[in-house]
Amino acid sequence: MKEKQNKISVQDLTISYGDFVLMEHVNFDVKKGDVFIIMGGSGCGKSSMLRALTGLVPPSKGNIFINDINFTKASQFQKDEIMKKCGILYQSGALFSSMTLAENIALPLQQYTNYSTKLISELVSLKLALVGLSGFEDFYPSEISGGMKKRAGLARALALDPEIVYFDEPSAGLDPISSKLLDDLIIEINQSLGTTIVVVTHELSSIFAIGTNSIFLDAEQKGVGAYGDPKQLLKNPPNQKVLNFLTRGEKKNA
Repeated sequence: MKEKQNKISVQDLTISYGDFVLMEHVNFDVKKGDVFIIMGGSGCGKSSMLRALTGLVPPSKGNIFINDINFTKASQFQKDEIMKKCGILYQSGALFSSMTLAENIALPLQQYTNYSTKLISELVSLKLALVGLSGFEDFYPSEISGGMKKRAGLARALALDPEIVYFDEPSAGLDPISSKLLDDLIIEINQSLGTTIVVVTHELSSIFAIGTNSIFLDAEQKGVGAYGDPKQLLKNPPNQKVLNFLTRGEKKNA
C-alpha cells in the first residue's frame, strides 16, 4: 500500500557517460503531492537526473518507476503514454518564437487530444488565466518579459492536466520578484490541483519556500548526500557539506 503512494520511485540508479560515472546507487521516492527538490552544486548531476526521469537519458543501471510502472524498461509506446501525464518547464520556457502564446499552449492539445477548436481555445484561455496571463493569448514570446515567458511555459506544461510537472531551474534568469511570483504559483498549483512537482534548482530561497522533500546530490560521493525536507536538513544537517550548501557557507545561527 505504501508503495502505491509513490508517484516516482528511483531504485539503485546509475548514470554514466562512457567510462565516466556521474552518479551511482541512487535511491529515492517522490510521494504523491510532493514538491520535490533535486539540489546540489555544479556538476553533481541535477540536470542528468531530470533527463533520466523524463526518459531523455537512459540510466546505465537501475530502474525508475512512475505510477508503479517501470519507466526504464517500458516500450516507447508505454513511455509516451506515461509522459502524456507529465509536464515539463524548461529553463528558458522553450516557447516557439513564431507562435503566439495561445498557439504555443494549444500545440499539445492539438497533438494529443481530439478536442474541438472551440474547446481547445477555451482551455488555452483557462491555462493562461491559471498562471496570471489572462488576455495575453495573442502576444508573441518576444513581446513579454522573462518571468511571463516562464509562466507561459508553465501554462503549456499544464495543458494536458498532468499528474507530475518537472521544472528545470525555474528561477534561472529571473529577478527576485519574478522568482518569488513563480514560487507562489508553483505552491498554488501543487495545493489547488494536487499536482506532484519535481524541481531542479540551487536557489536557496526557492528550496525553502516550496520544497516539501528533497535530495542533495554530492558530486564527490557520486550519489545522494542527503534526503529529506530541506527545512529539516537545515535544522539537522547530516554533514558539513550539506550545511555549507544550505547556508552558502555561513555559520548556522544558534
